Amino acid sequence: TIATRRSRSVANLLSSFLSCRSEVRAFFVVCKKAETQKMTQEFCVRRKRLMQMATWFLFLICLVESVSSSSSGSATIGPRKLVVGVDGGTESIRACCFDAVDGTVVGKSHAVPYTTFHPHPGWAEQDPAEWWENLGMAVRGALESIPGRCSFNGNKNENNSEDFEIVSICIDTTCCSVVVLDEHCQPLRKSLLWMDARSASQTEEIMNKCRGDPALGINCDGEGPLSAEWLTPKSLWVQQNEPDIWKKATTVCEYQDYMNFKLTGVICASSCNAASRWHWDGEECLEDPTLSRPHPGRPTSMYEKLGIPELADKLPQKCLPMGSLVGSLTEEAAKHLNLPKGLPVAQGGPDAFVGMIGLGCINPGQLCLITGSSHLHCFVSAKPTTAPGTWGAYRGAPLPGINFIEGGQSSTGSIIRWAKKLFGDNASYKELDQEASEIPPGSEGLVALETFQGSRTPVTDPLARGALVGLTLSHTRAHVWRALMEAVAFGTRGCIQGLSQAGHACDEIIIAGGATRSPVWLQMHADVSGKPVVVCENTDAPLLGCAILASVGVGVHKSVKDAVSSMVRVEKRVEPTKDTAKAYTDLFDRIYNDVSPAVRPIVHSIASMRGGSLEHPSLTSVRGGGDEVVARRPIVSPSLLASDWANMRSEVKRCIDAGVPHLHVGAL
Repeated sequence: TIATRRSRSVANLLSSFLSCRSEVRAFFVVCKKAETQKMTQEFCVRRKRLMQMATWFLFLICLVESVSSSSSGSATIGPRKLVVGVDGGTESIRACCFDAVDGTVVGKSHAVPYTTFHPHPGWAEQDPAEWWENLGMAVRGALESIPGRCSFNGNKNENNSEDFEIVSICIDTTCCSVVVLDEHCQPLRKSLLWMDARSASQTEEIMNKCRGDPALGINCDGEGPLSAEWLTPKSLWVQQNEPDIWKKATTVCEYQDYMNFKLTGVICASSCNAASRWHWDGEECLEDPTLSRPHPGRPTSMYEKLGIPELADKLPQKCLPMGSLVGSLTEEAAKHLNLPKGLPVAQGGPDAFVGMIGLGCINPGQLCLITGSSHLHCFVSAKPTTAPGTWGAYRGAPLPGINFIEGGQSSTGSIIRWAKKLFGDNASYKELDQEASEIPPGSEGLVALETFQGSRTPVTDPLARGALVGLTLSHTRAHVWRALMEAVAFGTRGCIQGLSQAGHACDEIIIAGGATRSPVWLQMHADVSGKPVVVCENTDAPLLGCAILASVGVGVHKSVKDAVSSMVRVEKRVEPTKDTAKAYTDLFDRIYNDVSPAVRPIVHSIASMRGGSLEHPSLTSVRGGGDEVVARRPIVSPSLLASDWANMRSEVKRCIDAGVPHLHVGAL
């Protein structure tokens, strides 16, 4: 690696020298053309010597600059600076080492799974002690995969000539995995995992008691809904259902905060978590408290309306932005991770939003599109405006000085998998894509709606369903496949348009996830949206995001923006095809936008027929063997197909109260 760096330095030196020399030559060519034919031989000699002197002078300048850069940059002869990124996910915790300068992966990532407990349906808990134990195993595993020796531990591998120096560490975690600590910062109970839905009724209580509170503006401009995943409803649940634990609780925090405490002994919140899931103001919460403002940026009025004003004191009093230093490794933590005592620990945040950093999505006008079974749109904005049908904008998140807002589609990759299963296993995704690529835009009159499992944004409609409109006997599976892909892309354009109408205009789309594996679909997203689609080289965005924040924390890079420019590399940029983009714009404006509102009353009627209503007596009662009327008992059949399971109890009760004779309950 040192040889590679030296060769690069030499190459850069020669390139600079040749470039300068060519400039000198060009200058004297111009001078020569300006001379008269009576130029003396002596002048020619002097001109030649001047050219030689200037050339060698420029060579020396390049040499000095190269040596200077080598002594202060990544090409220095000595330990190679590395950072450790840690991703605390839902199922496991992973660690990986990166070059602190260019973001290159060094060694391999190492993952250690942990256990999730489900004491009741809809509940999900994890043991914070297991988080900590597995963090140690993950980091040690990542260090052991480094093909060399680390300068801090003295363990040398004579088969490798390169040294490494770990300079900092940063961790991201799942968001809204709530931890309750006693006065000694010991957990009083297992963590309520982000997906835990026990606080569904508390979300309704919050919306009812706090409607109109400015803090709820981020929930679709105050119209809701509020997710049971978030920290406040979970805290309210503990206060109402575990009062003894609540009284003993000195600190209520998240997975992120607890792990940073175990690493450094410091309790502090990440402003990104606080802004995006705690109803805090992500800018004001960074301010120091005063006598007149003891809890800056905190929604104290909301806590008071809920009868839990003490929550403002139980939550971390210190708040830091991502990339700032939380503290340094304690002796105990250093031994646990096999890292040096005093190693700087940089602030991280929610895994998905640290992933935005890892994708380089930090500039206003950029949209991060995470694709999978569904689509998640995270838009970076200079203005913290909000609107119905959108989540956010979260002020000061993911980083101070910017904001982001969320949108989404419920069923995207899932309907592609559905179609493939419907067509049989004989054809691969690649073959189906190839067949679809031979069909012109618009699928020859076949239009689809991708809202198989409801609509998230810009129109929130859980009863929305998918559709295929315009089918003829001439249509083949290639037409259906393309129509479904186009429907997802049209839905994405609709979400982007909704964000734009809320004041968030998009310049480009940075895409990650399953859609990146389909060149046809990538191009379709670009053509339909009319925006360039960017695919990054490193697709493990959360881990790379942690590496970026860790490098900024210790000054390897001056800012997150500088680090992103050095550590995030674009693999390819897919530009819209002009003629195809125009054709899709016509289809979107004239056809797609009319299909959804035209189908909506039909699918709502179908839902009503399936669910029944109080006005239809045959659905609330049946005749017995004689003339007596027997009340019909509703049948509830659970499954795992699709529904908003986060508020299951309330939804089931509402349907039964409406006279539903048979309710099919699902959870996505």
